[in-house]
Amino acid sequence: MQKEQCYMCEKSATSAEHVPPKCLFPEFKDAKKNLRVNLITVPSCDEHNGKKSHDDEFLMVSIAGIIGNNSIGYQHYSGKIQRALRRTSYKLLEKVFLRKELVRIGDENKFIEILWGTPDYERLINCFSHIAYGIYHHHFKQKFYGVLKPYLGFLHTNEQNPKAFKAFIKEKVRVELADEPKYGDNLEVFYYQFTKPDNFGIFLVKLCFYQNVDVFVSYMPSGAQKPTHLGFELMNRGIKTIITLGDKEYEFN
Repeated sequence: MQKEQCYMCEKSATSAEHVPPKCLFPEFKDAKKNLRVNLITVPSCDEHNGKKSHDDEFLMVSIAGIIGNNSIGYQHYSGKIQRALRRTSYKLLEKVFLRKELVRIGDENKFIEILWGTPDYERLINCFSHIAYGIYHHHFKQKFYGVLKPYLGFLHTNEQNPKAFKAFIKEKVRVELADEPKYGDNLEVFYYQFTKPDNFGIFLVKLCFYQNVDVFVSYMPSGAQKPTHLGFELMNRGIKTIITLGDKEYEFN
């Protein structure tokens, strides 16, 4: 029998890779329930599985402790992630943040400390790209050929154009996914949804972690026509632009 190919390349698969990484799903001792049921796996070669364990741990530390996550994310952060940080003498945080500072909110008697900073964006993009390739392979039972582009909807910025674009893309995705099913057997930790292809053949997946961390990944299959949008062309040239979606307006520049 012919061996399966890796979900990322043309090499023969040598193992099964979890997508998302298994470490994102809390252990029973932390969550007090089994959240590692029917985890998604895809065929993988050694290069795209065994050699990325550090990236998996980086991703876990990067997203599980984000403010706004559900109680599962908080339990995971308080349990497994704190153990990982202590084990590495907090060196993991140096890899997660390019710049960081500890912010204390509250008074002397009652406060919380929040780590605020600039994450390693390129490494996050790489991690979520691997997950997007894996989810496509799992869902459609074939490899994706083309261009995919992740957008990290959970990052915050004070700049006008990125803020407006984030609000626009979140609303557009909300509308397009309103009637689409959520896939995943552990929805409190992770689920995904696919939009239907548009007239250019381009479609999108929403990856949701801990019911708060949203990542949107667009797929442009090989041979698909690259779309043009007058509003975004004007926006990219620095011209004041208002894009309407339903009854909402988004102003750029």
